[in-house]
Amino acid sequence: MEEPLKLSYIELYRMTNKKSIPELRMKIIRAYNQGISISEISRKFNTSRNVIKKWVRRYQEYNIIGLSDRSRKPLHSPNRTSESIQQKVLELKQKTNWGRKRLSKALGINQWTVRNVLRQNHVKKKSKQRKVFYPAHWAWEVKLPFSLAQVDTKHILDKSAIGTHNFTHFSRLRLPPFQWTFLDAISRFRFLAFSYELTQANGLLFVAAVMSWLRSWSIVEQVHWQEDWGQEFGGDDFNKLNLLNEKYYKPFNAVLNRAPKGRKGYQGRVERSHRTDDEEFYLPIIPKLHYAEEFINYAKLWQYYYNSKRAHFGFRMNGKTPIEKINEYGFNLPEMFSMFPILILDEHSTNLVKNYDSIILPGNDLLTPYNLIKIELMSTYTNLTKLLKKKMRKIKPLRSKVVNEANKLGINIEPA
Repeated sequence: MEEPLKLSYIELYRMTNKKSIPELRMKIIRAYNQGISISEISRKFNTSRNVIKKWVRRYQEYNIIGLSDRSRKPLHSPNRTSESIQQKVLELKQKTNWGRKRLSKALGINQWTVRNVLRQNHVKKKSKQRKVFYPAHWAWEVKLPFSLAQVDTKHILDKSAIGTHNFTHFSRLRLPPFQWTFLDAISRFRFLAFSYELTQANGLLFVAAVMSWLRSWSIVEQVHWQEDWGQEFGGDDFNKLNLLNEKYYKPFNAVLNRAPKGRKGYQGRVERSHRTDDEEFYLPIIPKLHYAEEFINYAKLWQYYYNSKRAHFGFRMNGKTPIEKINEYGFNLPEMFSMFPILILDEHSTNLVKNYDSIILPGNDLLTPYNLIKIELMSTYTNLTKLLKKKMRKIKPLRSKVVNEANKLGINIEPA
């Protein structure tokens, strides 16, 4: 006789591969054939006498085949969907690839019946493979400044970055909580803007502002705007992205690109600059703020300092400032180039919205959904140029003020 089992029959059954279950039950048959009583076998296998009788009877009637599990499928199913209805559902699904609700309406069948038919026949909806808006570029692949820009938005109200006290103070002042950042991949030169909402209208205005500024300084290279997949940058609809690229980027000799999802290294430099913003700008400045205009003035000072006075020690920077790195490539740009007029985008993007009957650009507002209509490009360019010229008239006297304010903050900026 075989050694008694240490586990119960039901435990062994659950642990045994389906193909090996008949062999497990053969152990019961062998014990029975050796003349051991059913009661003794049931005690040794730690199961009921009825289970032992069941498998002895099955073996006597059907031999080894009787030890396999039988199908639990019901012999009669009066509510089963007829073969003709199943055929109609499967044929229409094959032809149209519709979902269960559309199939239900077309055939006049309950949608759950349609679902069950599809499941029983292992039919899955065919999904189109999403088109990618690549190629993306690594920063170290770029040969010239302003040929690749890493562009991203930053939510300033991050308690883990600025602390609870600063979070509360900034919120109570109702300052714009979103920072828009354009960072040149080679030099780390940056342009900033702020907004209360993340909308496509604000995103397109930021594009127009930065590109107008670059072109006004005779920087004519094609600029690749490498952005993430946020709705403020057009989301992940390939057709929509292609339309935005054709109508709003190409007229500025710019190209819209997307960084691959999950590959944060493609946007590593702009993300790292946001950490610098928290550590060197927001943490010391937020407690001193009282109103929005003061915040923007400090942001202008920070942008100027970051681009023209702050030494950078990243890859191939060697302690140079961004403006010095750019001029290594023969641009010969003055420090005034660093004084890009920082805008609160919401205040201007709504004034530039024009009613046209072509494309409706949904605001895709991440906080308050509403629709914004197409920004007409040439009107945007014209109005923005006027705005930038107006800002430029204020920049020259502003520089001495920037130097004085910087010195008060302990930032060493020597007047030119």
